[in-house]
Amino acid sequence: QVQLVESGGGLVQAGGSLRLSCAASGSIFSLNAMGWYRQAPGEQRELVAAITSGGRTNYVDFVKGRFTISRDNAKRTVYLQMNSLKPEDTAKYYCHAVSGPVDYWGQGTQVTVSS
Repeated sequence: QVQLVESGGGLVQAGGSLRLSCAASGSIFSLNAMGWYRQAPGEQRELVAAITSGGRTNYVDFVKGRFTISRDNAKRTVYLQMNSLKPEDTAKYYCHAVSGPVDYWGQGTQVTVSS
């Protein structure tokens, strides 16, 4: 069993920055892709960014140039640096990890951007 614990969410003004962290613990043989999704009220959960164990990254268009995903494999931690935040970035952000054939999700951390 793998547990993902997110931290770093909060309230920030438009144009500000936040850094999310997600630490994986438990019976982990290997972590493949890790990433961040977000879900706003009344909306579907959507991919924000992902990173492979080798460091290859993938971003959705609406965060390119503003968000940066990174990971520390030794610490089993993935980060999301969010800059130039906009009110439309307001959502609950979820950490996601793949270990073998299984997907794991964190409980989510709220990010609120005020205008």
